[in-house]
Amino acid sequence: MRDDGTLDDPYAPSTPTTGTEDGTSAERTTAASRLRAYTRDLTGRRRAQLALATGVVCCLGLTAVAQVRNESADASTGGGSPSSAALAQRAEQQSASRGLDRAASPTATATATPADPDTTAPAHTVAPARPTRPAPVAGLDRDQMRNAEAIVRTGRKMGVPRRGLVIAVATAMQESNLYNVASGVLPESQEYPHQGVGWDHDSVGLFQQRSSSGWGPVGRLMDPEFATRQFLSALEQVPGWEGMRLTDAAQAVQVSAYPEHYQQHEWRATRVVDAIVPAGR
Repeated sequence: MRDDGTLDDPYAPSTPTTGTEDGTSAERTTAASRLRAYTRDLTGRRRAQLALATGVVCCLGLTAVAQVRNESADASTGGGSPSSAALAQRAEQQSASRGLDRAASPTATATATPADPDTTAPAHTVAPARPTRPAPVAGLDRDQMRNAEAIVRTGRKMGVPRRGLVIAVATAMQESNLYNVASGVLPESQEYPHQGVGWDHDSVGLFQQRSSSGWGPVGRLMDPEFATRQFLSALEQVPGWEGMRLTDAAQAVQVSAYPEHYQQHEWRATRVVDAIVPAGR
């Protein structure tokens, strides 16, 4: 420190205080030493700064290289794992898409195509209802009513007018009481389905027709449809039969010993035909 209070610079060259040569040489030596020390110190500081700067640059370079390698790896995997920003953007898009799906789902459900019938449970099929048989009328039982139906059905197939159906039913009521009757005199007739046995000679069936009189084979006469055809075919051969009284038309075919007995069954026969075939049909 100087007398005026100023600090001395340790590295500054000293000002000679004496004019002697020895003093000057010593001071010069001291100044040179200080200058070399200062130079070394300054050089060390610069080297340290340079090393620090080099380290920073190296770190930055390594970081850049690592980032480039990551980007290259992402590109090499065909788009591979996206960056954080890309992941965030994709997550936001997916969230928005799911929101749209939920909003659209009610409309999609409302307009959905009906299920394929082939993948659902089979529909329950309802069998067509069988034609109901008319209930017995006019005091008939079920067997008698079925026989009356056979007569009416056969007559309609033949195209016989309604009047002829009533005459046929009334005739069968008188002859067999509308039962398919076999003959006790003709055992062969009992081999066929029948609903009773009669004893009026060899007369059989609904109309008590005789095979011996040319009405047909016994087995055929036991068939209600065949027997009806035989009767109606004979009735249609009677001139003016449609305008006759019922009992006269029936007697012209049957040639009975009691010709007036057929008439008593007309009202019942009419009611039965109406039950089987309603008027107008």
